[in-house]
Amino acid sequence: MPSPFLLPLHTLRLAGKSALPLVTWFAGGEVVRFGLLYAGTEVSYGDFRQVRLVLSIICLTLVVMASMTVVVGMLHSLRSAMWEMGVRQEREQFWRALDRIAPAFAVIYLTWGFHVEDARDFVQMDWMHNVDQFMSESFAGQKSVVGRSLVDLDWRVSLVAMVIAIVLRLVFSKLVEKGSGKASGLAAGFSEFAVVFFGLNATLVLANARSDWIEHRSVVSGSNEIVSDAAGKVPALESFWAWVGDAWPYVLDALALPLTWLTIAVLVYGAFADDARTLLKGTKLERGVDKLEGSHDLTQKSFERVTGGFTERWVPLANSFRLTIKGGLALFGMFCLCYVVVNAGAEYALRGVRTLIGTESPWSWMVVGYPVDFVKKLIVTCLSMALLAATFDIAATRARARGEEISA
Repeated sequence: MPSPFLLPLHTLRLAGKSALPLVTWFAGGEVVRFGLLYAGTEVSYGDFRQVRLVLSIICLTLVVMASMTVVVGMLHSLRSAMWEMGVRQEREQFWRALDRIAPAFAVIYLTWGFHVEDARDFVQMDWMHNVDQFMSESFAGQKSVVGRSLVDLDWRVSLVAMVIAIVLRLVFSKLVEKGSGKASGLAAGFSEFAVVFFGLNATLVLANARSDWIEHRSVVSGSNEIVSDAAGKVPALESFWAWVGDAWPYVLDALALPLTWLTIAVLVYGAFADDARTLLKGTKLERGVDKLEGSHDLTQKSFERVTGGFTERWVPLANSFRLTIKGGLALFGMFCLCYVVVNAGAEYALRGVRTLIGTESPWSWMVVGYPVDFVKKLIVTCLSMALLAATFDIAATRARARGEEISA
């Protein structure tokens, strides 16, 4: 039975044995990502701007799909070096795994806001690529549209596109449930992303109108005053919530974020679960799930609407935590520690490298910065993927040695 404290060595072992495919997947993904970002910012300008903005958002959706493909490809390339996969002797093809994973991956990716970084890179590329147009329009006293490719889509066009994406998502989701269609999973994942990106403008317009209406209702205004008064009168309440607000981002970065990526790894390796029954299996609370599933359809739908956001965000993470705990609590602690060390250590190393290189030439880091950041991101991503695979491998191997069920 492997020790949880072997996790760092096992991570390096997997990364060393699979170094070539890991680097290949990452480098190829960066090339494709750059090409899609460049195409999205290039197509945004010209006649028929609304049509061009639709094409830009499609490019952004493809950027996210490319990120998903790279993550799945890197995790899949580690299978041949893992103990658990050697015992299973499974040889699932990459495209089949990708099609199987896409719908659940899309939900996790959007729920935890990983797409925000993709949108930020898109806007940054837009600014860098069209900065000359922005400067000329600014000096001429004209209103510039540079950097607004994701927010200038008319809300009516946004609403129509969102409805079409929802219909496509329903169709492909049904195909996924039936197990039919060669690429129905990928299409369902693409539709999931498209619903969010295309519906962004329409949702913002409608949400602002709704919030303006609610703000002026007396009950809402009175509730806000009660909460404000309570914060000032209850001893230490305001300072407590300030402390929670300061500590919460660190909790997310050190615990929730690693578990989120581990959930994706578990999804790739075929032991994923996002239902409450699996989480509560063997406990007294499982009876509550039985009663809920035996209740009226209206009750079940109401419960899903109330708890939908919570369950989509936390239940998959809790199931991943459950799987990791099968390898021992020490394994979970080592996993979070190694994840933080890799990411924090990379930031300090980047700072040291930038200091060593140094320069007195103006704007030189506009050129030097990209290869340095690329190498740093390459090392962090490869080690992180190997860490996820190693954590799952040790947890599954230890659970198998004890005769426990490892698949969800």
